[in-house]
Amino acid sequence: MAINNPYQTYQQNSVITASPQDLSLMLYNGCLKFIKLAKRAMEEGKIEEKNTNLIKAQAIIQEFQITLDRDIAISEGLAQLYEYINFRLIEANIKNDMAILEEAEGQVKELRDTWKEAMALVKGK
Repeated sequence: MAINNPYQTYQQNSVITASPQDLSLMLYNGCLKFIKLAKRAMEEGKIEEKNTNLIKAQAIIQEFQITLDRDIAISEGLAQLYEYINFRLIEANIKNDMAILEEAEGQVKELRDTWKEAMALVKGK
């Protein structure tokens, strides 16, 4: 009989019960986590680990791109921003460039923080 990991069970339940807005916030935070792990791997010269984490961060950004509602006016601007961030993540990976990676991280942080503010405004109404 297998023993369930309580932390893993909690994580699964939190994702299953989360609102779409909370899921987006979780994705932004996940993207930032993978960028942070990639930065550490880059500093330590762990190329494969850096690559793996940057691919995960790119997958999250690509998911945001794919799920944009193109009928909403702001979507085109967001699509371009997501495309730029994805390009910079690829470039940072290929060039092993910390400055480019930090730029992408800053863009994702700004998006995440803006999303948190929007969620707070909606909840305050």
